Amino acid sequence: MAQTELPTSKGQAWFCTTGLPSDIIIEVEDMTFHLHKFPLMSKSRKLHEMITEEETKANSSKIQKLAARDKDGDGDEEIEEEDEENEEDQQCCISLPDFPGGSETFEAAAKFCYGVKIELSASNVAPLRCAGEYLDMTEEYSEDNLISKTERFLSQTVLKSIKDSIRTLNSCKNILPLAETLGIVQRCIDAVAVRASAADPSLFGWPVNDGAGNGVEANTRRRGANKGGGMDSWFEELGHLSLPLFKRLISAMKARDLISEVIESCLMYYAKKYIPGISRSNRKTSSSSSIPSENEQRELLETIITNLPEETSSRTSTTIRILFGLLRTANILNASEAARAALERKIGSQLEHATLDDLLIPSYSYLNETLYDVACVERILGYFLNGLEQRSSARIQGEEENISVRSAVLMLVGKLIDGYLSEIASDNNLLPEKFCELAVALPDQARLFDDGLYRAVDVYLKAHPWISEADREQICGVMDCQKLTLEACTHAAQNERLPLRAVVQVLFFEQLQLRQAIAGTLMVADVPPGEIPRLSGRGEGDVEGGEQEQTTGVVGVAHAQEGSSTWRKTVRENQVLRLDMDSMRTRVQELERECSTMKKAIQKIDKVGKHSSGGNSNGSREGGGGWRKKLGCKFKTQVCDSHEPTVVEARKGRGHRHHQ
Repeated sequence: MAQTELPTSKGQAWFCTTGLPSDIIIEVEDMTFHLHKFPLMSKSRKLHEMITEEETKANSSKIQKLAARDKDGDGDEEIEEEDEENEEDQQCCISLPDFPGGSETFEAAAKFCYGVKIELSASNVAPLRCAGEYLDMTEEYSEDNLISKTERFLSQTVLKSIKDSIRTLNSCKNILPLAETLGIVQRCIDAVAVRASAADPSLFGWPVNDGAGNGVEANTRRRGANKGGGMDSWFEELGHLSLPLFKRLISAMKARDLISEVIESCLMYYAKKYIPGISRSNRKTSSSSSIPSENEQRELLETIITNLPEETSSRTSTTIRILFGLLRTANILNASEAARAALERKIGSQLEHATLDDLLIPSYSYLNETLYDVACVERILGYFLNGLEQRSSARIQGEEENISVRSAVLMLVGKLIDGYLSEIASDNNLLPEKFCELAVALPDQARLFDDGLYRAVDVYLKAHPWISEADREQICGVMDCQKLTLEACTHAAQNERLPLRAVVQVLFFEQLQLRQAIAGTLMVADVPPGEIPRLSGRGEGDVEGGEQEQTTGVVGVAHAQEGSSTWRKTVRENQVLRLDMDSMRTRVQELERECSTMKKAIQKIDKVGKHSSGGNSNGSREGGGGWRKKLGCKFKTQVCDSHEPTVVEARKGRGHRHHQ
C-alpha cells in the first residue's frame, strides 16, 4: 500500500495498490481513501451495512433511469453515452465526518481490514478501540477482530504501567465522548492511582519504577533519578494531560489516600509545565504556543492550590521555592483571596526552609507604595507562629527533643526575618510602623543576639534621615541592647544615627558585659592549683572519694605526668587570661569616664529644661538621679555572651551574677 497526493480539491488521497481497481471511496476529514469493498465488509458490520445501502440506492437509481429511457425512446448514441457515465459512477462513495481519531486512525483500521499487521501502542490503542466500536468490528461478526485485539492490549499491557496508562489517557482527549462511554478514561485513571500507591515513595519527584524489568533496569532507573534525569519519568507524561483529565486523576489519587509527596510532586510538575515564571531560575517555556491564556492559568493555579496536601513534604527546600513562585503568580493573575490565603498558610507551615530571596515578593498592587509586599510576609509569619503555638500546645508531656527542635526552627525564622528587615529597610516608602510591627512580631526566644536586628535598624535610620526623633526612638526600641554582642555594642556606641537614649543604653550594657567578663576571668585565675586536675576532668581513677587506690607504679607515674602537664597548661592559660583582664580593665575605665561625662551632660540638660519650663512638677521629678528613668534604661543583670574565646570559657564556670 502506498499513499499518494493528488491534485484534487479534497486535499489528500490514499490508494490501496492491490492490482485491482478500487470500487469504494471513503472520505474521513480531509483524506479520501480509495479502497475495496470486500476487505472492509468482511471485518466491519457498519461498513457492510453502509455499502449495501449505497449499492441498493445506486441500483434503484439505475433502474429508474432505464425505465425512463425506454419510455422516452432515446437513440442508440444517447444510450451508449449513459452506459459510459454509469460505469464511471459505479464506485460507491461513503463519508465518515465524525470518525473517532480522524483519518490517521481510519488508515490503521483499514490496514487491519486488509490483513496488514498494525503495531499497537499506548498512544493509538484508545483511538483504535473507539474506531472498532464505531465500525462495529466485533468478535461475533469476525474472529480476532479489532475490538478484542485492542481490549487485550489495554488490559495486558497498558494498564500495568503508570506511564502507558497516562499516555493512553492523554490520547483520549480528542475522543472523549466515546472513550468515556467505553470506560477507557476511568480504567486508565484507576490504574495510575493504584500503581502510584504501590510504587516506591522514595522515587517520587523523579523517575518511578513501574515494576517492569529486572533489578538491573530498576537500579539504572534509580541512578537516573539521583542524577535528575527525567526521560523515563511518568511525571513528564502528566504535563501532556488536559486540565479536566488532570483534575480527575488528582481526585482519584486523593481518594485512595496516597502519600502527600506523590500528589504534591504531580501538582508541582504540572504547575511548572504550564505556568510561566514560577521558577526564577527558568522562566522560559518549551513553546510559546503551549502557554495557556490568563484565565486558563488562573483556573489551573487555583486547581493546584486547592489540591495541595496540608502535610509538609520531605523535599521542603524544593517545594518552598515553588510555593513562593505560585504565590507571586497568584498576585500577578489576581487569584481569589481564598487561594492566596491557602498558599500563605501552606508556606507558613514550613517557613524555616525559606530563603531571603523567597521572601522578596514584589508588590504588584497599586495600593502598596513599598517595593516588596511586606504585608504578605507579615501574614506568612503570623501563620508560622500560629502553627508553632498549636504544635506546642498539642505536644506530649516529656517531649524534650521536639522542644529543642521547635526552638531551633524559631531561631532559623528569626534570622530569616532579620535578613528580610535589613533588605527592605532601605525602601524610602517603608513606614516606621510597618518596620516595627514586623520586627516585634517574633517572640524574644527567636533571637539569641540582636545583632541582625541592629543591622536592620541601622540601615533604616541611614535610609530615612528625615524621620522625627520620636520615630527614631521607636525604631531603636525594637532591639534589646542587652542582647547585643560586644562588637555590635562597640559599633552602636559610635553610631551617630542612633538617638541619645539608645547610645546610653548601649554604653551601660557594654560596661556591664565587660565587668561580668572580668569577674569570670578572675574566678578562673584564682582557682587553687590542687583543684585544677579535678576541674579539668583528669585523674578519673583517683576521684570518687578514694574508693579506688593506685594498683601499679606505672599507673601512678602516668597520673603524675598527666597532672604536671595539666598544671603547666593551666599556668599558660592564666597568663593569657591576666593579659586579657588588664586590657578589659583599661576599657572599663574608659567607659566609666565616658559614662560619667555623659551623666553630667544629661544633668545639665535637665537643669536647663527646669529653668526653661519654670520648674514644673514633672521636671522636678526627673531631675538629679532620675536620668536613668528618663532615658528608659533598664538595669538588668542579664549579660550577652562575648565572642572572646577565653571569656566564653570563663563564663561557663561562673556560678553567680553581679548586680548593678
